[in-house]
Amino acid sequence: MRRSWMQRTLFGAVVALTSSMGLGQADVICGVVAGVSQSGGTGPLLLGSVGDQIAYAIGTTSCNVGNVPLNWFQSGANRHPLIVTNIYRLEDGALEQVGVSWVKHGFCALQLNVCGSCSAVCGGCCSQLGVGCSDPYDASLNGSQTGLGPRFEINCNTGEYPWPFTTAGSSGNAVYKRLQVNVNDMDPLQHPNASFVGEAQYVAFDDAAAGNANNNASHRLINLGAFDPFTGGYRLIYNGGTVREEPAIFAWQDADPNVQLTPVDVPGDGRFWVGANATDNGDGTWHYEYAVFNLNSNRNAGSFSVETGSSPANIGFHDAEYHSGEPFDGTDWGATVTSSDISWSNGTDYNTNSDANAIRWATLYNFRFDAPTAPTTGTATIGLFGPGQAGDPSEVTLSVPVPEGGASGCNGADLAAPFGVLDLNDVQTFIAAFIGGDLLADISGDGILDLVDVQMFIADFLAGCP
Repeated sequence: MRRSWMQRTLFGAVVALTSSMGLGQADVICGVVAGVSQSGGTGPLLLGSVGDQIAYAIGTTSCNVGNVPLNWFQSGANRHPLIVTNIYRLEDGALEQVGVSWVKHGFCALQLNVCGSCSAVCGGCCSQLGVGCSDPYDASLNGSQTGLGPRFEINCNTGEYPWPFTTAGSSGNAVYKRLQVNVNDMDPLQHPNASFVGEAQYVAFDDAAAGNANNNASHRLINLGAFDPFTGGYRLIYNGGTVREEPAIFAWQDADPNVQLTPVDVPGDGRFWVGANATDNGDGTWHYEYAVFNLNSNRNAGSFSVETGSSPANIGFHDAEYHSGEPFDGTDWGATVTSSDISWSNGTDYNTNSDANAIRWATLYNFRFDAPTAPTTGTATIGLFGPGQAGDPSEVTLSVPVPEGGASGCNGADLAAPFGVLDLNDVQTFIAAFIGGDLLADISGDGILDLVDVQMFIADFLAGCP
């Protein structure tokens, strides 16, 4: 449900007024990212496999760190929290999302004290979570298919959802609706240097109404365990405790303190976290790595661009994989290179295809390239996909490390190290890029590889370096 500008203003004023009057706010966080005891240690529950997909479940313990009880009614729209879980892979200086779950609908709250003293609402399973109280949902419960609903019908910014939710009570094969990971994304032969991160995030209507939705995700490091031939998947073992109120993208910065993390708030909507890093390749070029995580923006993102000022190479993109009937298109974003920036986009707009591939809530997308210049501070732009209200922006910007302005190469044909010299390396690089469809060979910058690019490359190469 969308609110008009006036409704949103009034809604915010009411929240502020009730807070100032001492009426209080609910505030749910994930206090524990939990698992099951198994051979090798405690970790996510391995539930089986179908084809190349492995199903897991991550347990969660919520905590109400607010000062009024949090609603936890079993039935009815917008009356209980929702839980999503994800798995990410940390490898070779990048964090990529490799696992996505459906939404667990809460149904009652115990009144425990994992997060501190608990002002219990009742003596057992309650329709509210008391102030300071915690409520555990073990991994098998969060993996129970009948209580899992799709993400697409959730307004992650307001915590609103329909009731009953789609596919309520339905079940299927071993991986249906559960936290799915492709076996190839975990294979230690393909990813020998990888470790993993589990993440859990809560969404709740009264928590969002109080303005407390930005602290609802927590994460925990994971090591790869042994392969279980009976279930066809790898055991996962937690490495350390839960890092509260920080989504998994913070694990990237913990692994490399050079990673820059920036919160990006969308006016009238939710928050993105953007990670960025530039590393020296040791051959005269630099690798630029960006990750955009949508914490709770209901408008989502349909494009991402970065200033370059130099000729990017090895352009890459990685997205999350939806499953089990979520309606979203999984087509990879295309990249376009101009003289001033590189941009990735799903190639459409909301009115044309509202289910196009977008950075939706609780998902992380990666963007990367190499460039021949060292980093400086520049601008990245997130293009918002869903419609806003009158006066809302169509994009948001932030500062990130970008290649220094102007390529160190002498002209458009100088595509390979050593830069400042036109030689056989540049010819081979252009031919390989052109044949492979790599926009590095798009010398004209129009996003199309054609005869014009060949002619411009030849002209630049024959012109030579000054």
